[in-house]
Parts: sequence; C-alpha cells; structure tokens
Amino acid sequence: MGVTDLIETPSEPGELLLPVPVSGILIGYCRVSTKDQRLDSQIAELRRHGCRRIFSDKLSGKNADRPGLRDTFDFAEPGDTVVVTRLDRFGRSLQDLVTLVEDLKQQQVGFTSIKEGIDTTTPGGRLVFHIFAALAQFVRELIVEGTREGLATARAAGRKGGRPTVVDAKLLAAARDLLPNPERSVESIAELLGVGVGTLYNHIPDLKELRSAGRQAIETAPSEVGAA
Repeated sequence: MGVTDLIETPSEPGELLLPVPVSGILIGYCRVSTKDQRLDSQIAELRRHGCRRIFSDKLSGKNADRPGLRDTFDFAEPGDTVVVTRLDRFGRSLQDLVTLVEDLKQQQVGFTSIKEGIDTTTPGGRLVFHIFAALAQFVRELIVEGTREGLATARAAGRKGGRPTVVDAKLLAAARDLLPNPERSVESIAELLGVGVGTLYNHIPDLKELRSAGRQAIETAPSEVGAA
C-alpha cells in the first residue's frame, strides 16, 4: 500500500440515482494486480485529472484486504469524489463495484471512472450505476439458478452422501454445472456429490478452466459493461 501526495489544484440500487453534493476534492485510487506492474501511468493520469491525493494498492483484486482502498474511504469526506482510471481498478466484480459505489454514496462521496467516462455526481453517471446494480442482481440470479440445476441433477443421480462406486455421466454433468460457481469451492462440490476432490480432477480435465470461466464471468463484467 502506498500514498502519493499531489500538488493542490482548484478543485438500495435505486438509491444510486440520488445526487451527491460536490464541494470537496478529487481523491485518486489506483491498483496493480502483480508485482511486475507499475503504478506510474495510473498516478500520472489521476494527477492530470486533478486529484489532490492518491491512494494505491499493489496486490490482486481478488484479495479482499486492500489497505489502500480502506484508506481511501477513511480519508474521503462528504462532498469529495473518488477517481479511478478505469472500473476494474476499483471493483473486483460487478457486484463488488456496485457495493463500493453505494458505500461511497452513503458517505456522500462521488465516484468517477476516467476511461468509461462515468461520474456519479451527474444524472447520466448515476443512471449507469442503476443499470449496473440491475445487472449485478441478474448475475447473482444466474449463479443461483445454475447451482439449483446442479443440485437437482445430483439428486436425480441419487447422490445423497457417501462415496459412489461408479462415477457416471449424470454425476459428472452435475459437477460441471456446479464448478463455474465461484461461491462454491471444489471441496464443497466434491462433498455434495459424494466423491473425492481427486475424482473430480481425474474425470474433468478442464476443471480449472471451468472454475476460471466462472470467476471471469463476474470479474470482467465491469469493464465489459463500461466499454459498451
């Protein structure tokens, strides 16, 4: 985590549509996800945008403990606006992004993403996040629906506990339905289906790809929606 002081410059889903009073300063936040990446370009862009203080994190966006982000929220006061270079530098997923912006809203702090041209201090920017909130709910419902279908398939295959003597097509189909859900671990899926973790890896060669696809479907949603 790092903090960069800059030169002073002039300065419920539906609730996201309410205006935020703007009277304070611009506060920058930037993040890189690997040790090899540098913050320089993001800091320079935030400086050009007029940010008077910049907080940063050097860690994966999948890590929920982000000291720089926490300091950003602690530093921000009513009337300030938090600025990022692009949406995926702020939220780890679409739902996370909506939640963070709503948290800023509760602090009476605005949010701006430079690349996507989103500014929640404007009516248009607030409308975009109202749409984002609806999309986040849609993604959650898809995950729940997929989990229910996987459970139904597992029950139809007669897997109610214990280790089966045969790994059949129905069990593997149930596993493939459940694996893309990032809220379920491989261990919990194996336990649900009554098999060992190694059995899943042995019988589903693309298991890691299924897990990765499920995470990416949520984590890349902010950039994809914003770019649209």
